[in-house]
Amino acid sequence: MTSVLDRPQGRHAGAAPRRRLVVVGNGMAGARAVEEILARGGAEQFTITMFGDEPYGNYNRIMLSHVLSGEESDADIFLNALPWYRENSITLHAGVRVDRIDKFTKHVFSNDGRVTPYDTLIIATGSRSHMPPMDGLYTPGGSVKHGVFGFRTIDDTRRMVQHAQQEHHRRAVVIGGGLLGLEAAYGLKSHGIDVEVVHSGGHLMNAQMGPDGGAVLRRSVEALGIRVHTSSRTTAVLGSDMVSGVSLRDREDIACDMVVVAAGIRPNVDVAVLSGLPVERAIVVDDRLRVQDEDDIYAVGECVQHRGEVYGLVAPLWEQAVVLANHVTGVDTSAAYLGSRTATKLKVAGVDVASMGLHGPEFDTDEHIVFSEPSRGIFKSIVVRDNKMVGATLLGDSRKVAYLTQAYDRGLPLPDERIALMFDVGGPGEAVGVAELDDGAQVCNCNGVSKKALVDAVKGGCSTVSGAMDATRAGKGCGSCKLLVRQVVEWAADGAVEEDPAASYYVPGIPLDKPALMAAIRKQGLRSVSQVFTALAPGSAEDAKSKMGLASLLKMMLADRYIDERDARFINDRVHANIQRDGTFSVVPQMKGGVTSVQQLRRIADVAEKHNVPLIKLTGGQRIDLLGIPKEDLPQVWADLDMPSGYAYGKSFRTVKTCVGKDFCRYGTGDSTKLGIEIESRFQGIESPAKLKLAVSGCPRNCAESLVKDVGVVAVEGGRWELYVGGAAGAHIRKGDLLATVDHPEEVKVLTGRFMQYYREQANWLERTYSFVPRVGIEHLRAVIVEDSEGVAAQLDAAMQASVDSYVDPWSERDDPLTPGQFRTSLPLTVLPQVPVR
Repeated sequence: MTSVLDRPQGRHAGAAPRRRLVVVGNGMAGARAVEEILARGGAEQFTITMFGDEPYGNYNRIMLSHVLSGEESDADIFLNALPWYRENSITLHAGVRVDRIDKFTKHVFSNDGRVTPYDTLIIATGSRSHMPPMDGLYTPGGSVKHGVFGFRTIDDTRRMVQHAQQEHHRRAVVIGGGLLGLEAAYGLKSHGIDVEVVHSGGHLMNAQMGPDGGAVLRRSVEALGIRVHTSSRTTAVLGSDMVSGVSLRDREDIACDMVVVAAGIRPNVDVAVLSGLPVERAIVVDDRLRVQDEDDIYAVGECVQHRGEVYGLVAPLWEQAVVLANHVTGVDTSAAYLGSRTATKLKVAGVDVASMGLHGPEFDTDEHIVFSEPSRGIFKSIVVRDNKMVGATLLGDSRKVAYLTQAYDRGLPLPDERIALMFDVGGPGEAVGVAELDDGAQVCNCNGVSKKALVDAVKGGCSTVSGAMDATRAGKGCGSCKLLVRQVVEWAADGAVEEDPAASYYVPGIPLDKPALMAAIRKQGLRSVSQVFTALAPGSAEDAKSKMGLASLLKMMLADRYIDERDARFINDRVHANIQRDGTFSVVPQMKGGVTSVQQLRRIADVAEKHNVPLIKLTGGQRIDLLGIPKEDLPQVWADLDMPSGYAYGKSFRTVKTCVGKDFCRYGTGDSTKLGIEIESRFQGIESPAKLKLAVSGCPRNCAESLVKDVGVVAVEGGRWELYVGGAAGAHIRKGDLLATVDHPEEVKVLTGRFMQYYREQANWLERTYSFVPRVGIEHLRAVIVEDSEGVAAQLDAAMQASVDSYVDPWSERDDPLTPGQFRTSLPLTVLPQVPVR
């Protein structure tokens, strides 16, 4: 083999020589170690060279299951794409494997014939899929049989997707019922493949949980249509040239078109063994992550054995990378890695799973607290020793994970009433976290409310959560802080907080929750807000805070049979514009899908000039905002515009953001603009418990940011469309959940309308979809909306159609105000600095 000697970079005449750092492995651990080194000034100390087996940059391997299921594209999971290496002056040999290390001459030899010298070497070769011995796994030529896949790399995942999408491939067997195997099964199921899981353990995920938890998980997995065979071992892969099935020990053969082997991982230590480095279960390192007896060679990640332990989770890799970087750069030579307490929190096959420490008691004196509700897929197990938590398993309900992880990591004292570890009963579990907050910590960002302000409100006599919220305005903005507000109030009241009976009311003035309120409205034939107060409010008293919620609810329920009363509306809904701080309004003309024309632009420009609009601003939703319009000028502005309302105000469906789609974009696979316009046309002005923002993207690159919208639509290969719900990118950030993948834009519109109607009927007042979707559960939504499990789909469709049919452009009121004061002059509330036209 011809050898090429790599010339060290950065050794210019007169410049201080930099040491040569070579990293073998470009996976998550290797790249993270380099990031940590760069963060400590490593670029000034080293010329850095990296080798990676795969011809790519560094990507998040954990997200491969999302790529398999279609929830993410492979382009979305890269942590450091190739430009990152150039920008940081790192020489990356992508797709090049290091075969041998000469630790005496300090060179590495790679399979492209290159010989690279080093001063400091980091080995981060990770791990590989374990292929358990079985007949028929390999061809006579030694390659894996066609139709058999590991599940470790991005190329593995791409090949699995390609294979699964071939129409004649209908059945798959996944070998391994651990984390990876279940994710593989779930991902293949999303492609319409009939999947069976074969697991040698007595129960699923036996490395992370005990038999009882495994039984609950099995029930949840089987509810997805995935068959499970535990205590079973695959003995052979059937088929001559390609897979036709598998043979099981003591069971009948299973016919299939593909086999995914997810039977665990093994440290990738071949290069270390060949190079004479100490290897037991993995490469042996000390507390500095230095390879045993080697001064200049370090190792990090899944290829490492530290104090007898080998880790396969991400958190230990990050912790190791920090210590390693401190030593390599000399920033902190006293740093020591003393091992990791591992905790796993994942969504496995659509089920929330959290696991840490022990699965069950080891000693007679260990306490074991267990709650199991198999019908709802919920299982909780906590192991306590000497009043410290030493293990926990949570399935289907992860709300207490944050505290339990903290208690496990820090050895926090536990509440005497152990049930508080599992459920939110106001126990010390929450109090400990809240107590640690500084007094000045801002609890409500929207209104700038600190912990101290809430505590002072409680000390001042507010005995309920809602009372403290009213007194401080905490939780009155986006509402994403309400849970923390409640925790602070309960902690400040030291258990004396009074139950707020209004907490379950849909609106504060009517003592009924939403289902009961809707039933009473229907039963009594109520059609206006005032009628509801008269019939259902205590003493028939009207409550101003309840009017908006009731008006929205009635309009949703009754469509054109609703009797509109303007005093029940917020100012924005009364004048159909968005009030600003100085008492003026902003006007947003409708541009469906973000598309406009020369004529519309000219008209908007003429109106802005005629009315001296002080600021013309593009909105985040691809619309044009005319700001600073006096209230009395609104009718004339609308008349001059002669365009419909763009809905930038109110609690309603607003806009559909789109990308340019397939007509212009080189990557577009679907006509996102056309579909976005059709959705916006259909649902314009629909009332809802909170605002609804939508988007349609023409390809998985998501230029319209569909994954963080209340409803987001993404075109994928094959003319199909993915529908996501419950996303947000404001004060609260959340990626939407995949509701369905459909074949036709018409199906997108049907499911969009059905989800919106279900949300309108079931959500609390001002509850955004990013709270509603996780509260209800995507599995439930999918069952009701896509599969019609409750037989209400036609009813939802009809109710939405009635609302659509009753639409009237609100700006048509410009010629005939409903009340004398509808467009009366508003006095400025606040004098704002003049914003120059730019």
